[in-house]
Amino acid sequence: MNRLREQYQNEIVDAMMSRFGYKNKLQVPKLDKIVVNMGVGEAKENAKILEAAVKDMEIITGQKAVVTKAKHSIANFKIREGMPIGCKVTLRGEKMYEFFDRLVNLALPRVRDFRGINPNAFDGRGNYALGIKEQLIFPEIEYDKIDKIRGMDVIIVTTAKTDEEGRELLARFGMPFAK
Repeated sequence: MNRLREQYQNEIVDAMMSRFGYKNKLQVPKLDKIVVNMGVGEAKENAKILEAAVKDMEIITGQKAVVTKAKHSIANFKIREGMPIGCKVTLRGEKMYEFFDRLVNLALPRVRDFRGINPNAFDGRGNYALGIKEQLIFPEIEYDKIDKIRGMDVIIVTTAKTDEEGRELLARFGMPFAK
């Protein structure tokens, strides 16, 4: 069993119950899923770019990526409905905890001039969105083998009802929020 999941079951549940006054352990918020999304706008000219992005995504997450397609045609961006424009991965269970652990302990400390992540990037329902500027911060990516530096969005979905509960949950999991 994953170290983070064990920590959640042992320490975090007790601490959250006392902090928010829950009466039942099942009321305590938990991580639901993590969605990693990479928009690849250049894919409309060259399909190879999208393949490289999908490969990077699969290496980082350890799970097969799904190609996302445009929902609407946008003339200014030269995009037609149904064109492949990105990729995403939804992580749940053991892979979610493993990815979260790697993100917090390996990848984020490798960001240049890292002073912590924004504690206010919650959506109002306890879910957190994090933008990553380059995929190089993940140790699985080899610098020589990438064709272009790409960013990605990491959305951490929790069962928390409020931002305060979500922030407390992620902080207890070791998320390095800026002070």
